[in-house]
Amino acid sequence: MNVNLHIEALVLDGIDLSPHQRSQLDAAIRTELTRLITTEGISPSLQMGGWRERLAASNVQFSPGQAPEVMGQHIAQSVYRGLGYG
Repeated sequence: MNVNLHIEALVLDGIDLSPHQRSQLDAAIRTELTRLITTEGISPSLQMGGWRERLAASNVQFSPGQAPEVMGQHIAQSVYRGLGYG
C-alpha cells in the first residue's frame, strides 16, 4: 500500500533553528512519521483516502540544545498521536 501524507503547514512556536537545523528537523519528522505509519499503520478511513482539515497535536517539550533529529522524532510522534494512535 502507498501512503501519501501532505502536511500543508506545521506550526512550531518557540523553536529557533538555523536553516541547516531546520532541514535536519524536517528530515527527522518525515523519517519518524514514515516509520510509525509503516510499523503501526493508519486507520481504515485514512487508508481509503480520508483527510483531516486540521490536526491538533499535543505540546512537545524540548531540552535546551536538543538535537533537531530528536526534536523531529518527538514532533512526529505527537502528530501521529493526533491521528488517534499511540
